[in-house]
Amino acid sequence: MIKAGIVGGAGYTGGELVRVLLNHPNVELLFIQSRSQAGESLSSLHPDLLGETDLKFVKAVSFDIDVLFLCMGHGASSEFFEKHEVPSSVKVIDLSQDFRLDNEKVYGLPELNREAIQSANFVANPGCFATAIQLALLPLAHNGALKEVHVSGVTGSTGAGVKPSDTTHFSWRDSNVSTYKAFDHQHMAEVTKSLMQYQPWFDRPINFIPYRGNFTRGILVTAYQYCEWPIEEAIQVYKEYYENHPFTWVSDQPLDVKQVVNTNKCYVHLSMHNGYLMIQSVIDNLLKGASGQAVQNMNLMFGLEETVGLKLKGSAF
Repeated sequence: MIKAGIVGGAGYTGGELVRVLLNHPNVELLFIQSRSQAGESLSSLHPDLLGETDLKFVKAVSFDIDVLFLCMGHGASSEFFEKHEVPSSVKVIDLSQDFRLDNEKVYGLPELNREAIQSANFVANPGCFATAIQLALLPLAHNGALKEVHVSGVTGSTGAGVKPSDTTHFSWRDSNVSTYKAFDHQHMAEVTKSLMQYQPWFDRPINFIPYRGNFTRGILVTAYQYCEWPIEEAIQVYKEYYENHPFTWVSDQPLDVKQVVNTNKCYVHLSMHNGYLMIQSVIDNLLKGASGQAVQNMNLMFGLEETVGLKLKGSAF
């Protein structure tokens, strides 16, 4: 059994990670740390876990484990390592953005870095929008065909974290849609870095406009660029790239978010419009965009099949 601990279990990603790990056949979850909830039962904050576990949040961190998941806010992971010396025997999976651009850490997108993840001791888990955008564009970069690309994407409110703000509370978000961080989203740096692994001469902008959606979870991304390929060739390129990746699938049908909510899947759909290739991708921002992908990375790091503990049921409707 893999002994696991979580630092920062009070938020959305921490809660999702607990839910997945409690049902993972190869994992023993030893502790969930939270400074704000120490001493409280998990079900006091995550009521759906009533009857699933007797674990309580703890204040102190133990390193008598095999893998440590960091689910804290951005900047807090760096502070954690300033205060704690993590033994080399403990593998680390960080879900913040703190180390995603660190060349000494492995970037944890399995569809790009599977072999490096398998031998890694520290994995920086990708961002949610970054995951959806990269999975939409990686096959183009792999074939040296990426050009200036225009991207838009809409995300559920859980992508903003559990702490309420002016743009996340129910009365503002419901029946409302808005843009934010247009052309300047924090995930673009990691997206560009990943695409340049395949196409190092890529120097065109990724013109990204994100939207806040009036729903709780899921991401739908739409990207388009000029492409000389006929649609049949483009679809074949994408299917060949993802044929050995168990969670990313090319769909022949148009996409919607509910197809992937509550799963670790990404669906991709392609269409051609007057010489422009349009690629859409959908993921669950809390699973494939965060906690599910973290467990997928853990499976690779410990020599397990990628899908173990992640054959989750989608909501469908």
